[in-house]
Formats: sequence, structure tokens, C-alpha cells
Amino acid sequence: MGNYNIELTADDVAFYQENGYWIAPKLFSDEELAAFREHHLQVVQGKYNTLFTPPGRIGWEPEPITSLVKIDYAYMADSTLAKLVLSERIGRIAAQLAQVSGIRLWHDQLLHKPPQKGKQANAVGWHQDYHYWQCSDASNMLTAWVALVDVDEQNGCVEMVPGSHKWGLLGASDFFDQDLDALQKKIEAVSGKPFETAPMNLKAGQVSFHHCLTIHGSRPNQTDAPRVSMVAHMMPDGARYRAGTDADAHYNVGLLSGKDGDPFAGPHFPVIYGEGSRNVWATG
Repeated sequence: MGNYNIELTADDVAFYQENGYWIAPKLFSDEELAAFREHHLQVVQGKYNTLFTPPGRIGWEPEPITSLVKIDYAYMADSTLAKLVLSERIGRIAAQLAQVSGIRLWHDQLLHKPPQKGKQANAVGWHQDYHYWQCSDASNMLTAWVALVDVDEQNGCVEMVPGSHKWGLLGASDFFDQDLDALQKKIEAVSGKPFETAPMNLKAGQVSFHHCLTIHGSRPNQTDAPRVSMVAHMMPDGARYRAGTDADAHYNVGLLSGKDGDPFAGPHFPVIYGEGSRNVWATG
């Protein structure tokens, strides 16, 4: 199976701090990836081996799939995908990059970007994740994007804007905007900074990590096969609910008592790395 536990160097952490992202080597074996792809497809097809139905999904349609499928909380619907999302390999790296002692899951995301050769559709608009997460008081949250197949600019890999995590929260994010050029101009006008992007070209099993303020997005899949991935959004252990924000409607807020300062902790926000117990969905 190989040893996929990675210890970062000082240069690795410095790169992340400077650019707002970092690419890990392969973290999962071919055998693990085959199982993850199989169960990824099952969840896309609405087959949930834990009998938990994800609370919301985008792209629910019969075959052939023609639009982006995005399913949050997929790890709770499938015990095999839970092993990926709650992997200590991911959590250990996240803790080193964020320079914290403990990492919890914020929530996960299953993505299936279908082939759209010759069409301008199924892009993911330029955005900062924290735009949607302001109900958390932790502004150093981060994301692990796990490639289940090889990804590059042809099939719509994620593209990061280096250093944009230092620009602050801009308020110009739109995950669903398909006009990437117009959205870029809007963000440049708000930030006062023109930008170019860096493509996250990954082999299957590699993982890109990015800061919650790093601007990123992706272009359409111009190949003949779907681009499939899993995403683990994470927070430092100790993050708390910040009431009265634009993100108060986030599903995670409904898992708390509703009091300002509630900790994002307990079984709905399992520890991925550090002290504490894991969510029951990680077993089996």
C-alpha cells in the first residue's frame, strides 16, 4: 500500500503562506482510488450505503449527466467515502499548513464535472470559500481537493490565484457564475489587483490544499470523460459560530444550538487530526 503520511518541510509551509495553496504528492493507493471512484459513482446515482440522504444536492438528473453534480455531506451517505474525507493523511497536512494542533471537518463535497466538449458550461466561478463560511470565526480554514482521476486544464482542473488569500474578503465571489471573464473583471475592480491563475494539474491520488480566502475556480471539462473529485473543507479545532453574518443560513449553523460562540464540535464536525474522537461515519 505504501506510506502516504507526508511530513512537510519549512519550504512547503512557506510556499502555502506566500501563495495560498500547496500541492501534495499522491496520498492514496491505486486500490483505494478504485474503491473511492466506485462509491463516488454510487452516491452520484443516489445509492447511499449508510441510508443517510445528503441534505441537498445540485445536478440531480438521470444518465447521461450533463451538468455539474455537487453533493455536500456525501461522506455521511457512504462509509467508503468517509474514509477518504476523514483521512488522517489529509488532516495531518492541513494542520501543518494552518499551523494548528487540531483539524476538524467543516463539511465535504462530492464533485462530478461531466464532459462538455465544445460547450461553455459547467465552469465553477471564481470565489473565496470563506465568502460562504463567515458564520465561522476561523478565517484560516482550508480545503483539500482530492483528484480521483488525472486532472489538468483540458478537463477543468481547479485554478488558483496565487497570493489572493492576502487580499482580504472581497465580497465578489460567485461559485455558480459561468462568465469567468466578466467575474474576473468584477473581482479585479473590487480588489484593485489584476490576476492570473495557476492550474492545479494533479495525478489521481494527488491533493491540492488551499486557504479559505484564496480565489479559485475551474473551467469546463473539454474531454470525453467526467472529472471526478472529493473535497474536504476543514477548520482548526476550536472554531466557533459567529452569529449575524451573511452566511447564517449555512447548513452547519442548523447543527448548533443557535447561540453566538457555539463551538463547531461534536459528531457533526469530526476531528480529522489531533485529539478527539472521529465521527461514526468513518467506521465500516
